[in-house]
Amino acid sequence: MLSTPFSTPWGEVDLTRFPEDPRDPLRAWDAADAYLLRRLAGEPGPEGTPVGPVDPAAAAPGALVVVGDRWGALTTALAAYRPTQITDSYLAREATRANLARNGVDPETVRLLTTRDEPPARVDVLLVRVPKGLALLEDQLHRLAPSVHTGTVVLGTGMTTEIHTSTLALFERILGPTRTSLAEKKARLIFCTPDGRPAAAANPWPHTYALPDGIGVMSGRRVVNHAGVFCAERLDVGTRFLLGHLPERRGPEHVVDLGCGNGVVGTAAALANPDAHVTFVDESFQAVASAEETYRANVDADARPAAFTVGDGLASLPGASADLVLNNPPFHSHRATTDGIAWRMFTGSRAALRRGGELWVVGNRHLGYHVKLKRIFGNCEVAASDRKFVVLRATRR
Repeated sequence: MLSTPFSTPWGEVDLTRFPEDPRDPLRAWDAADAYLLRRLAGEPGPEGTPVGPVDPAAAAPGALVVVGDRWGALTTALAAYRPTQITDSYLAREATRANLARNGVDPETVRLLTTRDEPPARVDVLLVRVPKGLALLEDQLHRLAPSVHTGTVVLGTGMTTEIHTSTLALFERILGPTRTSLAEKKARLIFCTPDGRPAAAANPWPHTYALPDGIGVMSGRRVVNHAGVFCAERLDVGTRFLLGHLPERRGPEHVVDLGCGNGVVGTAAALANPDAHVTFVDESFQAVASAEETYRANVDADARPAAFTVGDGLASLPGASADLVLNNPPFHSHRATTDGIAWRMFTGSRAALRRGGELWVVGNRHLGYHVKLKRIFGNCEVAASDRKFVVLRATRR
């Protein structure tokens, strides 16, 4: 989608998602973003005005912190107050950069941090866009709690489908008393009053577990998962199916684990082929950190170094440099179901593969990935299948 205007109490900004795609029907902001900004500026809600107006300028430079901003809507709207953004998403960070530039904002006025960076030492205003899963929220609240004080304004937002009793309980357990607003345009707000007490428990992340038997070279091996990584507490069934049907290859080759998650697939490829060099790629900073720790837990990384890249698919890899790409593509972007991510992964794989190189994809049968692969590669074969999943192989010719 091309840029769309977003009206806020601080003026109108033009926003777009990243990477820009005129075929993408999804916009870069929603009712939850708008609801938070209006209440921050002091607009009364149906239950009264428990927060606002809050003067963002009262926060010290960098002490207005925006966590989980989807495409930079909140950060761009509040750019005049020199906010700090914390995100786990490379795409969200790049969208923020692009949207700041689109609206004539000097990017140096905004501090862009990832979930792997040390958070600011002091937070005066904390704005939280509730993520899809509770794990990432739990981890980030634990990491930010030492920086929050009793005077910190904490305001969360999300669509009604994203905010549950368990969401409110996390805020209350880690930061202080919490309540929610009434719904408005299917969005809700979270109001939290930090009370300065220590959290009831230590941060439980990252999680480590042993893989089950019957999955080839990874059977019984240890996996490390940072918060927010897909299926962080167990091996997802699609990946398990792929692990049982990986190609048998030998000799020096460049293998890419695309959308690597915790890195279990790329690590399996490295163990199965001692001469392979593996590159792990994901747009999640948490995922790439997990993949690196999983790899180091199972492979002598000093003797066999691997590459770990946070980025937009294979855009950062030199063209025609990979021999094998392994991929379990997501079909959701936040709450939206979309085939756009898989399409970019498949087209990027074709560009990254050498002639004769192969892309191996696992997915639910009903997703019809074979149609896309035949359009992009001109060929597609079924390597394995059961009633639910299919492993497809496409060759760069």
